[in-house]
Amino acid sequence: MKSIDAFHEFEREGWGDAGVCGEYDQHFGAVTSQSVRALLDAAGVATGSRVLDVCCGAGYACAGALQRGAEAVGVDFSPAQIELARERVPGARFEVGDGCALPFSDASFDGVVNAIGVPHLPDPDLGLREALRVLRRGGRFAFTVYDVPERVLGFGPIVPTVQAHGNPDFGVPPGPDFFAFSDPAQSRPRLEAAGFADVVFATVPQVWRVRTVDEALAAVAEGTVRARAALRAQTPAAMVRIRAALEQIWAPYRREFGYELPMPVVLASGAKP
Repeated sequence: MKSIDAFHEFEREGWGDAGVCGEYDQHFGAVTSQSVRALLDAAGVATGSRVLDVCCGAGYACAGALQRGAEAVGVDFSPAQIELARERVPGARFEVGDGCALPFSDASFDGVVNAIGVPHLPDPDLGLREALRVLRRGGRFAFTVYDVPERVLGFGPIVPTVQAHGNPDFGVPPGPDFFAFSDPAQSRPRLEAAGFADVVFATVPQVWRVRTVDEALAAVAEGTVRARAALRAQTPAAMVRIRAALEQIWAPYRREFGYELPMPVVLASGAKP
């Protein structure tokens, strides 16, 4: 099996777990939702628009699109995510589908969005071309990805801390660089190569509020896939060291209620000529 196929199967199995999807929704849904408004603005979503939400998860962007009077369609490779989205956002239409082979005809949407999903695609560049294909001329595609690790204080330090203080062999198949699209200098040429014009970037601030370090680690261990594998590969002794190191890293973000960890996203958008 090619490494990219192994990665895709690893992601499909992980996000196919209803428990993982529910935990992500519980712990990180409120974070992802903080940039939905900016995401929809960048895609030009308005009353009467027909918008596609790729890698829709629990339907955060679809819910925002409906509030604007748009027609919302969501697609995700995880049946568990689609089931959750249908429960949460009954006014939208949701389908199980592959972001690299969208089950829609050419030029069938006014806008396409993707919230934090591009790094989960086995072939992100193919995913960009598919977004372009289903867009109508003049329509915009907008996506968010987490900013570079040193600025994303919630997720960014976890894997480096595990590598420094625990077992660095997580058993995760090689896949696309999770932060490859976080740098506009790398992201812009890939969007333009896919066929997009008028490419624009912005940074949208987000924060993750957690009460304790243990709560944060539990959320990552239960509500993610790649980072969960990293944590689950550790011994109890290693986890003590990892926890202590993260507590030190996160100390400047301690607040009265717990921690307020920066989780900014880079928002990219482009138009179909």
